[in-house]
Order: sequence, then structure tokens, then C-alpha cells
Amino acid sequence: QVQLVESGGGLVQPGGSLKLSCAASGRALSRYYMGWFRQAPGKEREFVASIGWSGGSTFHADSVKGRFTISRDTVKNTVYLQMNNLMPEDTANYYCAARPVLLNQYTDWGQGTQVTVSS
Repeated sequence: QVQLVESGGGLVQPGGSLKLSCAASGRALSRYYMGWFRQAPGKEREFVASIGWSGGSTFHADSVKGRFTISRDTVKNTVYLQMNNLMPEDTANYYCAARPVLLNQYTDWGQGTQVTVSS
């Protein structure tokens, strides 16, 4: 089991930037993929990006490609989501999640951090 704590959300103007952090703790993080998801009011949860903890391979949703970048620091056990050129439609609660490499579903979730993009 992995414990996840997100931080870094807030209010930002369109075109601005934010960097979200997800502090991870637990056993064998190298056996997980880490992901960021988001959910806006009245909408379904949406995949944003993922990264392999061991190899660092990344995948970004088309909606954020070129604007958001996922990364991880294996010393600090932290996953990041750098968000640039933010748009109002990026407003959502952002969640960090962990998926064991042998499973096809994310099994551990953080509590979320709110990102609001508004002028």
C-alpha cells in the first residue's frame, strides 16, 4: 500500500503556471506507476499523466500534452506535475494515484488538491 499526499494547488490566472507535488510513502515504490488525474464539478474523473517510478517513462493525455509535464524525484519520493499555460478548463481537483505494475488499475489515491484557473 502507498500513502499519497498532494500539495501545490491554488488560484492562478489563465496563462499562468503551477507545480503540484505528491509525496509518496510505502513499500517498494519502484513497483508502481504513478499518475495524476483530475475531476471537475459534474464531470467524470480524467487521466492527466503517468510515470514509471523505476524507469521514468511518461505518458500525457492529449488535452495537456505540451503544457503539463510529470516527473519524479526518487530520493524525495515525490511526484510532480508542472502545469504551464493553464486554461480555465484545467480547473479541477487534482489527484495523485499509484498503480502496481502488475495491475491495470490504480489502487491508492491521495486526497486531492484544488486548482482553479480564473481571471
